[in-house]
Amino acid sequence: MKPRKDLLTIESLSDEEIHTILDSAVAMKEIFTKSVKKVPTLRGKSVLTLFYEPSTRTRSSFEVAAHRLSADVTTFTLSTSSVVKGESVHDTIDTLMSMKMDYIIVRHKNSGIPAVIARHCHASVINAGDGAHAHPSQAFLDAFTIREKYGEVVNKRVVVIGDILHSRVARSTSVILRRLGAQVAYMGPGSLVPPSSHTGIPRLRDWDEIFAWKPDVIYLLRVQNERIESPFFPVADYHHAYGVTEERLRRIDAQDISIMHPGPVNRGVELCDAAMDYRNCLVCNQVENGIAARMSILYHLTPATLS
Repeated sequence: MKPRKDLLTIESLSDEEIHTILDSAVAMKEIFTKSVKKVPTLRGKSVLTLFYEPSTRTRSSFEVAAHRLSADVTTFTLSTSSVVKGESVHDTIDTLMSMKMDYIIVRHKNSGIPAVIARHCHASVINAGDGAHAHPSQAFLDAFTIREKYGEVVNKRVVVIGDILHSRVARSTSVILRRLGAQVAYMGPGSLVPPSSHTGIPRLRDWDEIFAWKPDVIYLLRVQNERIESPFFPVADYHHAYGVTEERLRRIDAQDISIMHPGPVNRGVELCDAAMDYRNCLVCNQVENGIAARMSILYHLTPATLS
């Protein structure tokens, strides 16, 4: 595999790169079973987490991944930075690059900002979510989780439920699953699901069609009210129409379907409480596999040589 500086989208990767990162994530996860859960792979390297939006899971997952590879990690806290005084992204990066960072992990509310940063620095830049555009590391951990559960991704059926339009997770995960040979379908509220003619992904109308389609995995998206000017459904109505209710959970169990969710879960909205204890709920697996996948991503990126 040729050296790659940045990870900005799944679309930018070759099939070989996707398979290589997934394969090495298996080896990374084996480190979790050791008494010392750390290897010297990135010893002496510096990793910066640059999050312009709140995050718990993604940022902590990347930080744990970097620590387990023996990198030095710096967390950029926006509330105490010059960004709140109006400093531009370019000025911030110029300041940070004077510290000679090797990796910058970026989350931003605006699509394309990680790509802008990547063009202006020598560090390897990882897109940890930009607007409603992309979230490639989430896609890797999702694909890794499905492969771990079923042994392969090819020919598996995955239905993604919720607000597809505003979801960077839906975009990136759909792309990687289809690249790996899975079948993907969407279901969600009216205008919040792009037409099949635009995506090439079939749209299912309701839960009866979902169960008739016989999916292996049901992937519930978090309702992202922060990306919508006003909630499109009262909570109770959304749960009734699109959530995993207790009655639907019984049907899911009967068909031996797995449940996934990128987190954080809105209980009583996307999932009923019982769904979190369901035998095929893979949400905790996704969290654990996120560390392995992000270790593999860091391992396979190569910062540019400073001139």
